[in-house]
Amino acid sequence: MNQATGLTRIVKAAGYSWKGLCAAWKHEAAFRQESVLLVAAVAVALWLDVSTIERILLIGSVALMVIFELINSAIEAVVDRIGTERHELSGRAKDMGSAAVLITGLLALFAWGSILYQHFWGGA
Repeated sequence: MNQATGLTRIVKAAGYSWKGLCAAWKHEAAFRQESVLLVAAVAVALWLDVSTIERILLIGSVALMVIFELINSAIEAVVDRIGTERHELSGRAKDMGSAAVLITGLLALFAWGSILYQHFWGGA
């Protein structure tokens, strides 16, 4: 088997990644919603007069949620591909993926809440 190496491998990997993003956009409503939220978060974070680290935390926390949504969607697709019958492990895998998205969402809320509170009401 002829494995792609170097630049060819990178180009192919980028193509697979683009294909994955397109599939997520087409088939996953949560991914579309969180992606729109990410665009809005980037715009607001760039507009706010905050430090570079705070800007990175604001954008990064929402980007992390989108990343975990992609992972969660991949887990769900694999579980659904394996079979449609109910199985405790399948449910557990889907629930854990969902929990990962929830935790990153809470992290984003905490980051945004903390930074906006300090920026608008906390002084310093």
